[in-house]
Amino acid sequence: MDNIEVKQGDVEEDNVTSTSMGPASFAGKLDLSNFAFAPKDDASPRRSPRNISSYQPPPISKSPSKSVVVDNSLKRSNSSSLLGPKSSSPSPRKKSRSPSGYAPPSKYAHLPPLGDVFDENLILIFIGLNPGITTSTSGHAYAHPSNLFYKLLHSSGITARRLRPEEDGTLPADWQCGFTNIVPRPTKNGSELSKVEMDANVTVLDEKMRKWKPEAVCIVGKSIWESIYRVRKGRGMKKGEFEYGWQEGERMGAPADGDEDENWEGARIFVASSTSGLAATLSPAEKERIWNELGGWVKERREERT
Repeated sequence: MDNIEVKQGDVEEDNVTSTSMGPASFAGKLDLSNFAFAPKDDASPRRSPRNISSYQPPPISKSPSKSVVVDNSLKRSNSSSLLGPKSSSPSPRKKSRSPSGYAPPSKYAHLPPLGDVFDENLILIFIGLNPGITTSTSGHAYAHPSNLFYKLLHSSGITARRLRPEEDGTLPADWQCGFTNIVPRPTKNGSELSKVEMDANVTVLDEKMRKWKPEAVCIVGKSIWESIYRVRKGRGMKKGEFEYGWQEGERMGAPADGDEDENWEGARIFVASSTSGLAATLSPAEKERIWNELGGWVKERREERT
């Protein structure tokens, strides 16, 4: 008889030869169990885009070794069941750094203050903000590695070489310079001081300058001069009223009427940029320019004295 070609869905083609006129059978040819539906254990449920609210997600594992990520797009559904059961442990939150604020003196009471380095007949006295932690623990001014103080002293010509913080005591004898701070107590940074605290020490600075009578003072940072300005003028500094450099007509330690030493006019005032490594308002080139102006004056005065 002729060969009969049979097709069943995607079943592979097979030549079937009939040797009898009995009924057709697929016995031995097609195993229907291979095409029966058998659900897999790890199969993920599929969401219907037509009816997302009917979707019930599988229970969320509470195992601490797995993290749970919630898709915010599911919040658009009116059904609260979309989010599934809440995890028993809260998801970890990223720790945020709070900005530094005022720190009372008790916080750093265990740290020693930094002593002043003065002498008579100095050309220049530096007035800093206050000692940092590194400066306080080491006992030497501007000791933090990121501080640019000794670098700028050298590049400006105030010192002939770059000093180490341990050599701060040589400033009066070798370079006719000294230093002090508007606030003596140490803190981690300047933001931990209050304006009231700074303003209260302005009169102390004037008294020190009257005692030691330097030719000039260098205010190491704008915020220090703003404090002095507030005390003298009774108001804050307005925009456009400040420039780095010499503050013409201003003197530190000028004697008041009736003082015994009325012949001394007070120390000239030069406001320089802060040398702190945290001060990034000015570029390195701008800082160099400001300090070079001061250094040129110091070198001239030193030559005139010799």
